[in-house]
Amino acid sequence: MTDTAPGTGQSPAPAPDRPFLYVVVCAAGIAVEVDRLIAAAQRRGWEVGVFATPVAMGGFFHTAAVEARIGRRIRSAWRSPGDPRPFPPPDAVVVAPATFNTLNKWAAGTADTLALGTLCEAYGLGVPIAVLPCVSEALAAHPAYRASLERLRGMGVRFGDPYDGEVRSDGVRPEFRWERALDLLATEDHRVQPNHQG
Repeated sequence: MTDTAPGTGQSPAPAPDRPFLYVVVCAAGIAVEVDRLIAAAQRRGWEVGVFATPVAMGGFFHTAAVEARIGRRIRSAWRSPGDPRPFPPPDAVVVAPATFNTLNKWAAGTADTLALGTLCEAYGLGVPIAVLPCVSEALAAHPAYRASLERLRGMGVRFGDPYDGEVRSDGVRPEFRWERALDLLATEDHRVQPNHQG
């Protein structure tokens, strides 16, 4: 995969007065709606770059539509040595949906994909990070997962409410609160203040 904007041959320069948000997308069914998060972030004044786990790139969301919206390629593979960075450094990071596998690997310091390496590095850079987990109740009961959440919270990571994606007894699937991630970044502790628009 190249790291150029669709149809341009080069990555677009970020707007100088707009903060840059990394969105990390994991392989959960709700990822098909990730465009809602991106659109909300843009309305609030963010420039957006998207990272996806390799599995998420395999059909969990509409990659072409996302690339058209952000005007950049989605990043999933490592760039070659010497290649320029296609995105500027992040002002904040959102992981949504965040899966059991990604959260456990991240907490353990595993960086075997670009998405995980980016998350590990973001912590070291002191970048504010918000997470919307999407983990089934059965997986969430695993002691390794509970320990991972405790460790990540200790690192200053902000979490939205748990979401298991299961259909309720009334036949309705609960709404995934995409904008909650942006609200978490706007807290006073993080002091990330994009130029709100629209």
